[in-house]
Amino acid sequence: MCDTHHTSEPHKGLEHEGHHQEHKAWSRRSFLQALGIAGSGSMMLSNQMLSASAPSPLMSALGDSETDNILILVRLNGGNDGLSTVIPIEQYDTYANARPNIYIPESKILKLTDDFGIPTYMNSLEPMWGEGQFKAVHGVGYENQSLSHFTGSDIYANTDLTSTGFSGLDTGWMGRHFETCFPDYLINPPESPAAIQIGSISNLVFQGEETNYAFVTNNIDQLEEIAATGTFYDLNQAIFDSCMYGDQLRFLRGVANTTYEYSGLINAAYERGQNQVEYQDNGFARQLALLARLIKGNLGTKVYMISMGGFDTHGNQPLAHERLMSNLTIAIEAFYRDLAFTEQDRQVLSMTFSEFGRRIFENGSNGTDHGKAAPTLFFGSGLNGSAFVGDHPDLDAPNGRGNLEYTMDFRDLYGTVLHEWLCVPKVQVDQHLLGYNFNRIDLGFNCSGEPFDDIVYSDDPPDLPDTPPSDGTDPNPELGNTVVHQPYYPSDQNPHIYVQMPFAGHLDIQLFNILGQHVGTVFNEMVFEGPIEINIRERVQNRLSTGKYIYRIQVQDQKMSKSVMIM
Repeated sequence: MCDTHHTSEPHKGLEHEGHHQEHKAWSRRSFLQALGIAGSGSMMLSNQMLSASAPSPLMSALGDSETDNILILVRLNGGNDGLSTVIPIEQYDTYANARPNIYIPESKILKLTDDFGIPTYMNSLEPMWGEGQFKAVHGVGYENQSLSHFTGSDIYANTDLTSTGFSGLDTGWMGRHFETCFPDYLINPPESPAAIQIGSISNLVFQGEETNYAFVTNNIDQLEEIAATGTFYDLNQAIFDSCMYGDQLRFLRGVANTTYEYSGLINAAYERGQNQVEYQDNGFARQLALLARLIKGNLGTKVYMISMGGFDTHGNQPLAHERLMSNLTIAIEAFYRDLAFTEQDRQVLSMTFSEFGRRIFENGSNGTDHGKAAPTLFFGSGLNGSAFVGDHPDLDAPNGRGNLEYTMDFRDLYGTVLHEWLCVPKVQVDQHLLGYNFNRIDLGFNCSGEPFDDIVYSDDPPDLPDTPPSDGTDPNPELGNTVVHQPYYPSDQNPHIYVQMPFAGHLDIQLFNILGQHVGTVFNEMVFEGPIEINIRERVQNRLSTGKYIYRIQVQDQKMSKSVMIM
């Protein structure tokens, strides 16, 4: 049987059009975003400058939720080859004949079931499979999948299937989740970082309308420095003595360290937690080793994102993929073994994602070109059993360009993780997924307690108004006791705030500049139920310069904040 695997000529697959130009554009956006402070809104607004820094009841929503579960998103940057990750033994001849120079021999396949196996260089997962800590979901993708690095990455982050090129929604699925959890985030951020992200600073996963909700560092070196010292920049005097503008540089770095207010909390958690296993000395393993210490040190952050690059394997794929997946699986196994010492392995779920898969056929460079569906890997004791989930795409029925067709919509996995692992209500999950009514997938965890049968949900999420109604009527009577608010700019160029009050009560609106300093009271009165339009310049007696401000609304125990431009 194996002799027939070398009879066909290598498939001269067409590389994704504009591949090199796309990399330049993608790098440009990463560079532009790196020019600013890569971090959450709380990095911009230091609590030390505010009189009210304790979390409000709504701000504590996530921390007080019914779960202590933690989610780790593992980004495989470049487009991971699914057929070198999960090998379909049942279709082995088709697989091997399509890849005569790069297929994985049967002798180097670790057979986990009669139908599927993994390469022996991923054998660190064998004990995890035996202990019920590993699941692979087949054929993950979406309709009309993009083969662009840039667009594909955005779609997996923002769940907007209409994204094309540089157009598409600029908020992410986790960013929209945290907007719901922390409506007053800009003024009153949570006590611990909502999310921590290492690298991939241009990714939209944690981006909300107003801010990025993650504490972001460019690389593991930066986060290790923060964790070890509690500061972002080194303030050693010797550095500044040798610099012409040393005093100014020391001042700016000191401000940055003060602004990165979570650094001290990260340092404290790092000191409390200890690694109890040995990790490899590579970038990915160091990321997981650090996360283990922060989790064991009870930092309180519930979502993390780490990344590994190098998966754009157009050439010399066998050696590259072996190195990548060997490093990944060895580190993952060590990470969960480390967490088991403190019995926290059950509360941490890890899942991989990549912007696309690779094609069935090898190209002429011992590699594979951009393709569609690929497996998503899940790790953790909370899976309550190992399995291959879903239907594997049919290798005998690729499309005209050698692409696998997806059998699992990635949004179903996102929705399942939000609803059944992080215990987010179904109606909110649909909103976070842009109105997509996701199908729950049985991955072994079940926060809702509902059986995984054919469940029909009838509660559609309400829509917020795009613009204030001109007739003064309630824009959405289904919102119940939710206070709707948004800034808008009528023809007089003075910014207004539109507020829809669902009941009579006391309305307090305060204005802050971008340093977090209070600059004036916009509104502080009892009001009746119904719409209110407030002219900010008319209400604030102080002279306001042109620029960005933040207004904070408080009604009863609801506190909400949003940015506004003063023109």
